[in-house]
Amino acid sequence: MSSHHLEYLTWLTRLQAISQNGLAYCKDPFDRERYEELTHIVAEMVAKASGIDKTQALNILTHEAGYTTPKVDVRGVAFQDNKILLVQEKADSKWSLPGGWADVGYSPAEAVVKEIFEESGYQTKAIKLLALYDMRKQKHPLYLHHVYKIFFLCEITGGSPKTSIETLAIDFFTKDALPELSSSRVKLQQILHFFEHAQHPEWPTDFD
Repeated sequence: MSSHHLEYLTWLTRLQAISQNGLAYCKDPFDRERYEELTHIVAEMVAKASGIDKTQALNILTHEAGYTTPKVDVRGVAFQDNKILLVQEKADSKWSLPGGWADVGYSPAEAVVKEIFEESGYQTKAIKLLALYDMRKQKHPLYLHHVYKIFFLCEITGGSPKTSIETLAIDFFTKDALPELSSSRVKLQQILHFFEHAQHPEWPTDFD
């Protein structure tokens, strides 16, 4: 991701946040009209930058209501015999740490345990917060929404490998034989760092 594209995307998401927050709180009909116009302008900019249709871009931008906040992605880091648990994503046939969007009604630790079980069949317990990253600072592919990624070290307590509607396969890998990774979900340097983190329980949580 180039610094130019990252800066451009940051401007767009900030503009959309201003628009959505304005629509959530404004009472004046004229102000509402201006915020709606701003949303349409941002949709045109997103469409031009990404190549998608303006209507599609507008649907993405107006999908949520209320005050704009970052989305939260939780990922589980679980080891067995010095190998890391990965799942093969049905969306792109590449591999990732099990996880996904945090559901309402669950704490972050509860959400990651739920996601691991649903995607891999393994029962786990979250034992340490390894990292809380801003997705854009980790050189992931461009993504319209602002995302915080939370990584938990998890202990496997039971279960057995089982695929889901989102996964094609489940397996454990050494750090020297990792498969092709789904870079929008996890980066190679993150996984390699988590191998090191697991060997140093005294290390503090990473952030940003």
